[in-house]
Amino acid sequence: MALTARLEIACKQIEFARQYTLGLLKDIDQAEWFAQPGGTTTHLAWQVGHLAMAEYGLCLFRQRGRQPVDMELMSSKFRKTFSRGTTPNPDPARNPNPADILQVFQRVHDQVLEELPGFTDEQLDEPIDPPYAVCATRMGALYFCSHHEMIHAGQIGLLRRLLGKSPVR
Repeated sequence: MALTARLEIACKQIEFARQYTLGLLKDIDQAEWFAQPGGTTTHLAWQVGHLAMAEYGLCLFRQRGRQPVDMELMSSKFRKTFSRGTTPNPDPARNPNPADILQVFQRVHDQVLEELPGFTDEQLDEPIDPPYAVCATRMGALYFCSHHEMIHAGQIGLLRRLLGKSPVR
């Protein structure tokens, strides 16, 4: 199915944000994912887990409700660990390991890219509550997904600098 112009823009924004985030993560050892350098209250594992959970919420759940495939994407425990308002726990034993977090991160993203072309303009124009940036519709939730990821990419960028890494260009 051909994408409408605005759905194509949303897809490109979501993909750009993901590639940028992956670039920030590529040279960070997974042993550093639970570090909270400089007194920060977050860590890389929480940031990436939160982005996976949020992309699921904005691009799948808010668009078409919960589906049977969703349990294969991430567990309920995963969603609860990384939901908005949760406190990042720096204890690796109390979290999924980084490899598992990255697998969920990728699985959700792959599912989003698979399902987005099936959404119609009429569906995307339906109102949504709470409203998101750009417009208070399901389309607004898609646009917000990339904005949200870039906000957290900034936090990931700060964490990488506090871990002694060079900025990504």
